[in-house]
Amino acid sequence: MKRFAVRLAERNLLKCLFSGNCWSLRRIPESRRTIVYLHGRGRAWEQELSFAYLTVKDRLPKILTKVIDTIHRYKNKFFEEHGEEGLEAEKKAISLLSKLKNELQTDKPILALTDGLVDMDMWNQYLERQQSLLDDNVPPSWFKSPWLYVECYMYRRIQEARCLNPPVSDFDVFEEGKTQSFFESQQASLILCTYLQGLHKDLTDLSEEQLREHFIKLLQVCLWGNRCDLSISAGQENSQKSSPIDSLESLKPFILVDESTKIWTTLLNNKLTRRPAGSSRRVDFVLDNAGFELITDLVLADFLVASGLATDIHFHGKYMPWFVSDTTKKDFEWTLRQMLSASHLWMSVCGARWQGYLKEGIWSYQDHPFWTLPHEFCDMAADAPELYAELQRADLIVFKGDLNYRKLTGDRKWDYDVPFETALRGFHPAPLCSLRTLKADVQVGLQAGQGENLTAADTDWMTSGKYAIIQFCGPHRG
Repeated sequence: MKRFAVRLAERNLLKCLFSGNCWSLRRIPESRRTIVYLHGRGRAWEQELSFAYLTVKDRLPKILTKVIDTIHRYKNKFFEEHGEEGLEAEKKAISLLSKLKNELQTDKPILALTDGLVDMDMWNQYLERQQSLLDDNVPPSWFKSPWLYVECYMYRRIQEARCLNPPVSDFDVFEEGKTQSFFESQQASLILCTYLQGLHKDLTDLSEEQLREHFIKLLQVCLWGNRCDLSISAGQENSQKSSPIDSLESLKPFILVDESTKIWTTLLNNKLTRRPAGSSRRVDFVLDNAGFELITDLVLADFLVASGLATDIHFHGKYMPWFVSDTTKKDFEWTLRQMLSASHLWMSVCGARWQGYLKEGIWSYQDHPFWTLPHEFCDMAADAPELYAELQRADLIVFKGDLNYRKLTGDRKWDYDVPFETALRGFHPAPLCSLRTLKADVQVGLQAGQGENLTAADTDWMTSGKYAIIQFCGPHRG
């Protein structure tokens, strides 16, 4: 049968009527959650909302194939380090991943996890929750479940395949791509570090307006660094080679929402506000990709500290390899070591300064398991209250990238002009912003008619990575 993707509202808001060979969807005009289905016809839906379907049908199997190939290519290394046990682990891991690929491609039911990791119960409870939303006791399956859920679930199953085979449990199947991305973007990183070093030299002489201009530039560099996403390219090369500074002017027309000034005002007010002795001005980064994007995050964080706009920086990454190129603790530490040992002076100087920030406690890195759950962020206060409380201590939270945006907004098909704050559905631990290049078909906070005009001019505007947004949700009012 022909597969097609549809978006649905919360399951209890929909009535699905079967008529002949077609599915007729009666929906309440409300936000819709992405659900991928395997059923008869429905051409209008297929044309309108196919990105989730194409992701699950085409891109995810390609990623799994590359993971299997990577593990197989390292079989000699596993043998050298672990002997026959390493070879056996390689075979078993590949067997589990091949089974996973088959389950995905044939729309098999989603299975409970069995690896005993700290987040296993949360995942299995979430599966039960999905089951409760379906009619007639039909089990959740790959093409009958929310896109956000099944995409996250695939990466969690990759982790399970590793963890059930201890000799390869520490092997990052995505490390090669992240390392390659870092080295292929070195020229761009060098330009950025040289620019930062010039700022360090001149900071005391800069006026407030000049400081604002440099902040806006680095914020936009941080934004466009998000284009280097290996999960979108299915692990193929996707690095930054041109000057990240020189290209900013030509990219401005592609920023659909730019609330940089609101972010600047928040940071400046925090700096100018008199505070009790010993209190901090804290900015949290919820990271996305390793490689060049991480360098842009680190450069912006360095500028915030050097300019006095922040005194503490907290980085939040993934505690397992995730979405091909997402930053883990190992990636974070490896990047700082590479910067420190770089042959170019200013890259090495940056690496040394960043290592110093970590040692002094000015910077810190955390990897709470919640970031690799399928949950929307509006669930955080209930499901990870300690993380929510931690974020409440920040003066600003910077959410990077597409996956974080999907979780912020619940991955729903909102009307384009729904306010960003509305789409957060109560998630507001602190003032927050989202820096994102668009690679998934969810977007809010646009002007009336803006989304429709973009669709008429470019049908792929939400998924190509060509466009970007800088959106802000300020302090609680009242």
